[in-house]
Amino acid sequence: MRIDPRIPAAVPGFDAPFFQAGLAGYSDGAMRLVARMHGAPFCVTEALLDRTLINGGKGRRKEDPDLIASEIGMGEIEDNRAASLDDHPLAGQIMGSWPDEIARGAEILAGMGHEVIDVNLACPVKKIKRKARGGHFLAFPEDAIGVLRAVRDAVPAHIPCTVKLRRSFNDTPEMAANFERIFDASYEMGYAWATVHCRTVEQKYLGPGRWEFLRDLVSRRPDRVIFGSGDIWTVLDIFRMMDMCGVHGVSVARGCIGNPWIFRQAREMMAGRPPVGPSIAEQRETLLAHYRFSEIIHGARRTSRHMRKFGIKFAQHHPYAQQVKSAFIRCDDAAEWAAVIDHHYGAEVEARAQSAGWAPAVVTDASAAMAMEDADMDCGPADCASSTG
Repeated sequence: MRIDPRIPAAVPGFDAPFFQAGLAGYSDGAMRLVARMHGAPFCVTEALLDRTLINGGKGRRKEDPDLIASEIGMGEIEDNRAASLDDHPLAGQIMGSWPDEIARGAEILAGMGHEVIDVNLACPVKKIKRKARGGHFLAFPEDAIGVLRAVRDAVPAHIPCTVKLRRSFNDTPEMAANFERIFDASYEMGYAWATVHCRTVEQKYLGPGRWEFLRDLVSRRPDRVIFGSGDIWTVLDIFRMMDMCGVHGVSVARGCIGNPWIFRQAREMMAGRPPVGPSIAEQRETLLAHYRFSEIIHGARRTSRHMRKFGIKFAQHHPYAQQVKSAFIRCDDAAEWAAVIDHHYGAEVEARAQSAGWAPAVVTDASAAMAMEDADMDCGPADCASSTG
C-alpha cells in the first residue's frame, strides 16, 4: 500500500494514506501531539467558528500549532521536531455561515501556520437563526459554492484548500444532486481534495455508513483525490475501506479516541507486520503524556474533567478494562488521575496480567466490534458548536 503521490506533493510530510480527523471536543493540540507520537502523518483541528477567530477567541490561542509546541516542548522548532512535539502538517478547519466571515477566518488560520485550510460542510450542527452552517450548506448548493469560492480566493495560492462533506443532506434525489454540484465545484475551483463522510447530515452519527456510496463516487471521478470517512473503528477498517472503496486515504475519527496506536498499527501493516496493541507500559506512557499536554494547554482545573472521557476510552486496551474504566469515571482531579495510573498501570499489574496469560494482542475483527459497541455507548461526538464557543 502506497500513498498517492499527489498528496505529499500538495502537503509535504503527509506520507501515509490516513490521518486524524477533526473531532469536536476531542482533537485539540494534546490529542494531536499524542497521535503524531504514534505515527499520524497529518491532523485536522476541531471545527473553528469564523467569528470566534475574528474576535480573537480561543481558536487563536488553542489552535496555534507553534505556540502549543513551544509551551509543551523546548521552545525551538527544531528541538520540538526532535522530541516529536511538532504539530505539522496541520489543517485548520473553518466553519461559519457567511462567505466573507469564513474567508476572514480562513485567512487567520493561514497566518497561524496551518499548512492546509479545510472547509467544514459536513458537521450536523444545529442551524443558528435559520442560517446554514456546517452540513446544512449541503441543502443550499449555491451558498456552499459561494463559501468555497470566498475561502479559496482569500487563502494564499500556495496553501492548499480542502473540503469536508457528507454524502448528502438527506436521501432525496434533490439533495443527492446538490452534493454532486458542490463536490464538482470544489475541484473546479482548485480544492486539493474532499473528505467525504458516508452518512447524511440528517443521520448525524447514527446507523451504518454507506461505503458503497464512496465506491461509486470514486469510480465516477477517478481523476480526483478523495478521502473516505465513516465507520473506521480499528486499523483493519482503514485498509478495508481503501480496498473496497478505492479512496486515496482514510480519515480516522471516533476510532482513534483513546487509541493513538491505530496510526502505528497502520504503519506496521504497510511494512508487512501484524498490527499489535499496546503493552501496559506503553499505555501508561501515553496516558501521562496526554494528560501533561492537556494540562499545559487547558490548565489543571479543566484538564481533570476533560481527560476523563479519554481515560474511559483508553481503558479498553487494558486487561482489566472494566475496573480501569470505572476508576477513570470517578476521577475528579489530577491527584485521583495519578492514583489510577499508579494503581492500574504499574509493572506489578502488567506482571500479574502476563502471568494470567495476557499479552498485547494482534488487532482482529472482534476488536472492531468491541470498539464500535463501546463508542456507541460512551462516546457520541459532541455537537460541533461545542468546539466553537
